[in-house]
Amino acid sequence: MVRAILRYMAGARDEHSLHSPFVFELYTQIIRAGESDASVFADVQRLRRELRRSRQTIEITDFGAGSRVNASRRRAVGDIVRHSEKPARFGRLLYRLVRRFGARTVFDLGTSFGLTTAYLAKAAAGHGGRVVTFEGCPQTAAVASNNFAQLGVRNVDLVVGNLDETLTRQVAAVEQLDLVFFDANHRYEPTLRYFAACLPKAHNNSVFVFDDIHWSAEMEQAWAEIKAHPAVTVTIDLFYVGLVFFRQEQPKQHFTLKFL
Repeated sequence: MVRAILRYMAGARDEHSLHSPFVFELYTQIIRAGESDASVFADVQRLRRELRRSRQTIEITDFGAGSRVNASRRRAVGDIVRHSEKPARFGRLLYRLVRRFGARTVFDLGTSFGLTTAYLAKAAAGHGGRVVTFEGCPQTAAVASNNFAQLGVRNVDLVVGNLDETLTRQVAAVEQLDLVFFDANHRYEPTLRYFAACLPKAHNNSVFVFDDIHWSAEMEQAWAEIKAHPAVTVTIDLFYVGLVFFRQEQPKQHFTLKFL
């Protein structure tokens, strides 16, 4: 990971190097935007603090690459939130992306306790959108469901089960996918398989967001293949997440931009 960070920092650029109007606008107004909408997330932040203090324990069913911090199946909710949940700024980034592209059909591959899902849902609710979120662990999903109720989030459909079995059915049930957040199984083969499953429902203005693209050599290989896919035109590497676009009016370009 240290080498990956050093490579990223050596290659990352800011808005002064951008000649693409689309990427310049996206970077300055969405990716590095100020937090003027922070009040929208006050309830999510309160819940995050509560969960970090929680001593409730749950039995983990893990279909993914597992945890680097705790391999035990029995874990405390507070420990999981402290070590595994995405920081709030990534939730805010997803919120702004959903609003920027008016995403009405949003897939969240990896619910966990639903904090990131809540950011997606709050953004989608503003224009009548819904979020389908996928969680493999029943006990984790139960905590997430309770969190959605506590936050008053009503535009979320929580799908529980092995993503290898649930994703294809849900993709088939929608007309198109406007935004997909891939945060499930951080391994090479599943990442590419989930990408391939969602790709037929992508359109010109779809956004695919991949989490932890530099988490391992496997994930870096998967990211490289996604960038090279013929349907992909623009990608943005923000180190912890990668953004993928399918805009046919754009030349094929790959950007590494500062976000750390």
